[in-house]
Amino acid sequence: QVQVVESGGGLVQAGGSLTLSCAASESGFSIKTMGWYRQAPGKQRELVALVNEGGSTNYADSVKGRFTIFSDNAKNTVYLQMKNLKPEDTAVYYCNCNAWRSGWGNREFWGQGTQVTVSS
Repeated sequence: QVQVVESGGGLVQAGGSLTLSCAASESGFSIKTMGWYRQAPGKQRELVALVNEGGSTNYADSVKGRFTIFSDNAKNTVYLQMKNLKPEDTAVYYCNCNAWRSGWGNREFWGQGTQVTVSS
């Protein structure tokens, strides 16, 4: 199994910045993508940003130009740099890891979530 551990959430004022980090343990798996999802109260979990093993990224329209995802493949760590935060960014942010292992196929692993609260 791959363990996924997030850190870096907190309370910030609108217009402020915050950086989340997520570390994944390989445990024999080959990590294909790592990314961030978020879930606000009463809403479905949604993709925020994703980076694959080749470094290609994908962002939700709502965060383009404000959030940056980048990875340190040597450490199996992914970061989400968030700037110009808005109250609507308030949510629990979850790290997601998609990995492959012979005999197991593709598997998806999730972190426990970290709260990001943006005050107006």
